[in-house]
Amino acid sequence: MPTASARHLLVASEELCIDIKEQIAAGASFADMAKEHSSCPSGRSGGDLGTFSKGQMVPEFDKVVFEEEINVVHGPVKTQFGYHLLETTERSD
Repeated sequence: MPTASARHLLVASEELCIDIKEQIAAGASFADMAKEHSSCPSGRSGGDLGTFSKGQMVPEFDKVVFEEEINVVHGPVKTQFGYHLLETTERSD
């Protein structure tokens, strides 16, 4: 079963999510931005979600984590929880 390691941050608005993504692109640390802005408990650890299997996260997460490029910040990704930035750090088939 495919597994991946990823980090993310969760915010309430698409506008804030885009702003944070732009700051990361300009050199801000993903981990620091997650600690400062993420409403998910994982924000305290820089957004680290650890390793998980396909199907453990919501479908919108799986699509990005298991299909998109690794070590690239993707988003905003809208789920029922809000807007996410996602970065897959490792993936295995």
